[in-house]
Formats: sequence, C-alpha cells, structure tokens
Amino acid sequence: MTIGWKLDRTQRSVLLDAFPPRYANLVADHVTIAVDGTKLPQSAINPVLIGHTDDGKGVEAMIVAINGSTSRPDGKVWHITWSLAEGRAARESNDIIAEYGWRELALLHLKLTPAHW
Repeated sequence: MTIGWKLDRTQRSVLLDAFPPRYANLVADHVTIAVDGTKLPQSAINPVLIGHTDDGKGVEAMIVAINGSTSRPDGKVWHITWSLAEGRAARESNDIIAEYGWRELALLHLKLTPAHW
C-alpha cells in the first residue's frame, strides 16, 4: 500500500488546463509519502507547486514543497508525476528529478487530501 495525499479533483482539472501534459499517459494524481506505510498522513501543511521537470524522453513531473521543504522523509523530492510516455513508470520521476533537477514555476497553492491506495 502507498500513502500520501491525493490532489483535489477540481484543482486537478484547472492545473491540467494550465500545464497540459506532454505525454499520452496522464497521471497528475497524488504526492507520495511512503510505500507499504500503514498510517495515513495528516493534512499536508502549506502544499505548494513550485517547479516542473521533464526528461524529454517520457517522464514529466511537478515539484511540490510541503511546509516549505521539497525533501521527503526518505530523502527524495516531493512531486506529482504529471504524465508518462508508453513504457515509462511513475517511479522514474524520482530518477529524473535527481538527474535533471527542475525549473521553478510561479508558486501555486495545492489542495491535497490524505489517502492510501
């Protein structure tokens, strides 16, 4: 089981209009805290969309800050996998963020709800 926060569906539609996905497989669904966690997180504190990354080969992600930090408890970067090309996987977002970094965007406050899936 994975735990984290789901992106508000109404806000998701607005964000997709503002940031059209580059690849055919749309994700734009959640921010992960942990895999195989057993406890739901509390509400995200001041979640803000702050950046974008794309490897140009099929993985696109939006960078998120929570409580002023982009660092997850596992040392990776908070993000929302935005879109994927055929044959690519959401877990690859962590790799492209580490390899390519990201470009800053104008800050946009997010509506996130604690969830597991």
